[in-house]
Amino acid sequence: MNNGFMTVMSFTIKNKLRSKSFIVTSLLLVLLVTVGANLPYIISLFQSEQSADAVGAISGEIPGRLEQYYAAQENPAIVIKQYPDQGSQAANDQFLKDKVADGDIKGYLEFGETDAASGFPKVLYKSTSTLDFGITGKLQTGLQSVKSEALAKELSPEILARITAPVVIGNVQISTTQGGVGSVGSEGKTEEEFGMATVMVYVLIIVLFLGVMITGQLIATEITAEKSSRVMEVLITSVSPMNQMFGKIIGMLLVGLSQIVLIVAAAVGNLLLPHNIGALKDLDINLGSIDPVLLVYGIVFYLLGYFLYATVYAAVGSIVSRTEDLGQAVMPITLISLAGFYLAIFGIMTPDARYITVTSFIPFFTPFLMFMRIGLTDPSIWEVVLSLLILCASIFGMGWLSAKIYRTGVLMYGKRPSLKELRKAMKAYKV
Repeated sequence: MNNGFMTVMSFTIKNKLRSKSFIVTSLLLVLLVTVGANLPYIISLFQSEQSADAVGAISGEIPGRLEQYYAAQENPAIVIKQYPDQGSQAANDQFLKDKVADGDIKGYLEFGETDAASGFPKVLYKSTSTLDFGITGKLQTGLQSVKSEALAKELSPEILARITAPVVIGNVQISTTQGGVGSVGSEGKTEEEFGMATVMVYVLIIVLFLGVMITGQLIATEITAEKSSRVMEVLITSVSPMNQMFGKIIGMLLVGLSQIVLIVAAAVGNLLLPHNIGALKDLDINLGSIDPVLLVYGIVFYLLGYFLYATVYAAVGSIVSRTEDLGQAVMPITLISLAGFYLAIFGIMTPDARYITVTSFIPFFTPFLMFMRIGLTDPSIWEVVLSLLILCASIFGMGWLSAKIYRTGVLMYGKRPSLKELRKAMKAYKV
């Protein structure tokens, strides 16, 4: 039995690792990860420095302060150009229009009477386009700062310092249990740690979903292809159906893990490049703040989720005689995995919602949702243990049922057997 199992597993691994599709897919994924990790740096190489928009104004106190406001910025989006007074409003207006026509400025500011409500002159921005909302918004920000600075002169330096001092608020995850005892979530998780946990949960949920979808489809496709080509009839005589099914499942697992390790290595290697390390520091991202316990839970739930879905995919693949009918047959499994994936992705913003708590105990959703709860909330230990027990029991039950279906289905050809036909055929075998 062990020899047959090892033979199927090693054959599956060698066959997939040598296949052109696996090699090309792996290289494409590594390339995508490399480009994605270095995309900001690549864009910066081709991105020319954006020139600031020039805005004109007749010299005065407010334009002068506005010019100082933008000049103090590192990369100002607007440059204020002041021009001498031409003697009258009409002359000023015509002079600035000529500057716009010559291309010296994009538009100009015109200051009117002081508004009684705000205590600041009414302002008009004149340009050849009425759709310069971006410039208008930036000018509004600058003028608001000038206005606040003018009003602040009426206050004492101490009061002004208190008003302008920012309010600092931190973010610390707490445990709702007594002292954190009896829960999985760590007490006092900092904002940085919580942010990294969110990113890690998001990434591993995607990895789990893609691993289940891609590897499960490969298992079902390979079984159906062997069955449709009548190779299965030869295999049955040398290796038992049980060894065939679990040999393929374990083999595909190792193939999938090797691909994941390759992609993760490429991602980490690119993130550790000098230009990316600087970018991570600017974003206050520290890879060392990743919780290793959360990583362990991610691996556990990935493996358990894989075995649960893989056994079902193997069973479905065994009852389909033609590969063109496989897509319709595995559609229910695909929809279930999609439901778990979307529940987890949309639930990241509200990980403590009641529907997340309830559905995290449903075996097909547990790998997604319970892992998300562990990373972002503080579920009780009994909840995690119970979900793992339910998941393991479901894997055992689905494995037993899938083995019976597989043993029966691999030798049934023609149209897909009905549940009644499968039940009758399964009674003749013992797994």
